[in-house]
Amino acid sequence: MESGQLHTVGEVARLAGVTVRTLHHYDRIGLLVPSGRAENGYRLYAYDDLERLRQIRLMRELRFSLDAIGRLLDAPAYDRRSALEAQRELLRERQRRTDGIIRGVDRALRAMDEETEMDRTEMFEGLEEFDHEQYREEVERRWGGTEAYAESIRRTRGYGKDDWARITEEGETVVAGLAALMAEGAQAAGRAAMDLAEEHRRHIDRWFYPCSHGMHRNLADMYTADARFEAYFEKRGEGLAVFVQDAIRANEARWRNRERE
Repeated sequence: MESGQLHTVGEVARLAGVTVRTLHHYDRIGLLVPSGRAENGYRLYAYDDLERLRQIRLMRELRFSLDAIGRLLDAPAYDRRSALEAQRELLRERQRRTDGIIRGVDRALRAMDEETEMDRTEMFEGLEEFDHEQYREEVERRWGGTEAYAESIRRTRGYGKDDWARITEEGETVVAGLAALMAEGAQAAGRAAMDLAEEHRRHIDRWFYPCSHGMHRNLADMYTADARFEAYFEKRGEGLAVFVQDAIRANEARWRNRERE
């Protein structure tokens, strides 16, 4: 959708609730380059530029890095509707968690007013954290002697709560995109699915350890062999574990073919 109306950088800053400095920075790094320039050289933004800025603002709200946002928006497989559906689900999950925390606060206030104790089974609703150590023993058994394991431990020791939130949300967005493709009837070996599989590989490579295409394919073998991995994908769509596995295999084959050329 396009309209002929163009907006100055000041107008866009007011519309989006950002600073002019931020828009200048986005332009410099290529994240949001305005479609036009006035005769005096001033930036001019079209409707599509505003839509891209809205996506950037939404992803920033979900704690994506600017680097990750740029890669996602510019990926050949990027589909605006699928991305919005995935982001909506992430926001709903955040809302469910926030609602749980609010219910806990309400119970605590009620217990104070009534001078009673809270139900111990409800005291920590909404405050649960994902236990990243739960598979440590198995991981050490399988890969404890590898360089990848050592690198993963080195990196993750430095991550805080915000880092883990960003890691989770980035990964969930890629998986949600793959689930949307499967629901649409797309082929796992199609370009869109392979491109998202490549983003999945880069996500691992960026946050955990150097992940080659061959290593990524080996990891994908566990997505159906290990019931816990399979359950993670299947709750997002029946058959998704196999779909993701096939997309990763197809992406690895695409990479090998390019290497031979």
